[in-house]
Amino acid sequence: MNAAPQPARGCAAWLAAAGLAGSALVWGLSWWPVRHLQQLGVQPLWTTALVYAPGALLVLLARPRALRGLLRHPSLLLVALGAGGANVCFNLGVATGDVVRVVLLFYLMPVWATLLARWLLGERIGPGALLRLVLALGGALVVLWPRAGGWPLPRQAADWLGLCGGMFFALNNVMLRRCAEVDAAARALAMFAGGLACGALLALLLQALGEAPGLPRPQAAWLLPALALGLALCAGGLGLQYGAARLPATLTAVIMMLEIVFASLSSAWLGAGRLGPRVFAGIVLIGAGVVLGARAEAAHNDAGEAETLSSAPRNS
Repeated sequence: MNAAPQPARGCAAWLAAAGLAGSALVWGLSWWPVRHLQQLGVQPLWTTALVYAPGALLVLLARPRALRGLLRHPSLLLVALGAGGANVCFNLGVATGDVVRVVLLFYLMPVWATLLARWLLGERIGPGALLRLVLALGGALVVLWPRAGGWPLPRQAADWLGLCGGMFFALNNVMLRRCAEVDAAARALAMFAGGLACGALLALLLQALGEAPGLPRPQAAWLLPALALGLALCAGGLGLQYGAARLPATLTAVIMMLEIVFASLSSAWLGAGRLGPRVFAGIVLIGAGVVLGARAEAAHNDAGEAETLSSAPRNS
C-alpha cells in the first residue's frame, strides 16, 4: 500500500504558500487588464475567450489524450459550463461595476456549493454547514444594504453578475468533486475550454443581436496584454494546484482570501471600487464562511484517509 501524501514542510511549505499567494495575486488583479482591454475595444466576453485559449492549447499540447477524456465523460460538460459561466460573469462584473462588491458577492460561492452538493452529491447539510451559510449570507446583506434604507437586494447588473458568477463557480467545484476519478488533464481542459467556448459563443450571439461589438482588428496593442493575462492565469492555476496539493485546506482557503485583499486595495487605489466599514464587515463574515468550509473539508478528508488506512490489509 502506498503511504498517504504528507503535508509540505520547511522550504516546500513556503513554496506552496507562495504558489497560492501568487494565484490570489493574479486573480485579485485580473480586473485591471480586463478593463484595460475594454478601453482598447475588446469586449470582456472576447477577453474571456482569448485569455483561456492559451491554457486550452497548452493542455492539448502537453496531454493530447485530454480531449478524448473530455469527450468520453459528458459530466465534464457541466465542469466546462461552471468554469465558463463563472469567468464570463466575473469579467463582465468587474468591467462594469464596483470591483469590491463584485468580488465579495462572487465569494458567496460556499452558499451555492453547499446547496448544490446536497442536490448533486447527496451531502447532508448539518449545523456546521448552516453556520457557514448564515455567515456568508450575513456578509452579503451587509454589503448589499442600501445606505438610504430598503431591501438588501442587488441594485446593479454587476451585483447580479457577481452572484451568478459565484453560483457557476460552485457548480464547477461540485462537479470537479463528482468527476474526481477522471483524468486531471481532461478536467483542466474542460475548465479552460469552458472559458473559451462560453466567452466566444456569448460574444458572437450579442454581436449578431447588435448588443456588443465584434473583435477588433488584430493589433499588438491589445493582443499582447491579452496573451500576458492568459499566461498569467495559467501560471496562477498551476500555483493553485501546487499549493492546494501540499497545504491543509484551511490554510489554502486563508491564503486564497488574499484575492479579496488584492482586488479591494487595487480597485480602491485606482478608483474602481470603494472601501468602508460595511465592506470590511462583509469581508470578515464571508471570509469566515469560506474558512469554516475549508476546515470542514479538511476534517472530511482526514476522516476518509483514516478510514482507508484502518480498512487496508496489514501486509500491504
